[in-house]
Amino acid sequence: MTRYAIDAPTCLQLLRRRPALPADHRLVAPAALKSDVLALLFAEVRSGALPEAMGRRELDRFAELSVRLLGDRVSRSRAWAFARDLGWDDPRPAEYLAVAVLQADALVTADPHLVEGARGRVPVAPLAELLALAG
Repeated sequence: MTRYAIDAPTCLQLLRRRPALPADHRLVAPAALKSDVLALLFAEVRSGALPEAMGRRELDRFAELSVRLLGDRVSRSRAWAFARDLGWDDPRPAEYLAVAVLQADALVTADPHLVEGARGRVPVAPLAELLALAG
């Protein structure tokens, strides 16, 4: 089984493309993913980039996405250490990095900040890799 840690922008891409991942592949993310997806969708609606009805539908689809959300003491502690060691002002992105290191085979992100943080810690995979798995 291959486990992929995903960040919020990746999650939105998956919601919009709706790939059917093989049963032997799993998605994981920090519990913060719920709030981050909500914030991204809300920002798109507020900016006029996305109609509100569509934003609400995507939020409903998120509830149906099979992703294991983690927020345990160990991952929070690791996120703290990563943020400190990397000199990040905000530990929230480090939560994605911590979950990837602790629970995943690769982190799927296009965020340069996370890609840099992942260097030497966990492999980074492009979204195209996940989409290719769906055929």
